[in-house]
Amino acid sequence: MASLVLSSLCFTSQKPCSFTSSLRFSFGVLAGSRSAAPLTVGFRPVKRRNGRIRVSVYSRASPLVFRDLDADDFRHPLDKQNTLILKAIPGLNELGRALLAGTVTEQIMLLENIGTSVLVSKDQLPELHKMMIEAAGILNIESPDLYVRQSPVPNAYTLAISGKKPFVVIHTSLVELLTLNELQAVLAHELGHLKCDHGVWLTFANLLTLGAYTVPGLGAFLAQTLEEQLFRWLRAAELTCDRAALLVAQDPKVVISVLMKLAGGCPSMADQLNVDAFLEQARSYDKASSSPVGNAQTRQLSHPLPVLRAREIDEWSRSNEYRSLLKRATQMNVVEK
Repeated sequence: MASLVLSSLCFTSQKPCSFTSSLRFSFGVLAGSRSAAPLTVGFRPVKRRNGRIRVSVYSRASPLVFRDLDADDFRHPLDKQNTLILKAIPGLNELGRALLAGTVTEQIMLLENIGTSVLVSKDQLPELHKMMIEAAGILNIESPDLYVRQSPVPNAYTLAISGKKPFVVIHTSLVELLTLNELQAVLAHELGHLKCDHGVWLTFANLLTLGAYTVPGLGAFLAQTLEEQLFRWLRAAELTCDRAALLVAQDPKVVISVLMKLAGGCPSMADQLNVDAFLEQARSYDKASSSPVGNAQTRQLSHPLPVLRAREIDEWSRSNEYRSLLKRATQMNVVEK
């Protein structure tokens, strides 16, 4: 993120990080405050016909759709708490929206993406297009544009540019790593950032941190404190978007499998990975990390650790809150798909 990347924020206690009003949200897994390991999406070729590589066709049972879904229906409690704190700061909303006015940087980023990626549509990579339209319909949100970009680094991210339609970018390597259902869960995670208006609040959080450096004497101390609060909010926002992924996948093992593959998966060994074993690993991490060392390890991460995200989504999938949402949902019609 010179647009702001959730998986690799560059704030330090020495000097502020430059930023623009274009916001970039990455579905990273081990993103720290200095470096990132974001997620990628790619197609898995299944057979060659007439000299052309064919990809598997996306198909799933008619999913449940949430007609009246509001962001707060699935927002993580820590996300709610920190968002309310930001909303309570006088004048921050107006200031942030003023800074979100169109900039040259935004135009450069938009043009670069159009010029170097493939825009998905009903006539271009139609299975991906169908998956995005379906995921947006399930979450009751307008579908953003979707681009596929060539990259060996598995990643997916969202850019919200003021005055223009937001768009999601997925890297080809992520497509190679994931199944189609898992890939749709990633798209849903990115839609969760848009549904919850995380772009605006991420800008506000950065304004707080950057502004702290101007306070004589106390600037560095305040900035360090705000940085820790910012990362707490970012980690909570990721947990919220994992819930959005579950609402679309409607199977916790699909979401957990994505996290597991991001932590240590590759296409050649994907069929040997075990979701239940990964959850057991998460429980063992809880026991091992109940110490100051464990707390220090996670404090400077912009994304929660993959095992902790897996545990969170497993627990939420068995909660009354999630079950209540499913009871409110209706079956998606074939025509809508």
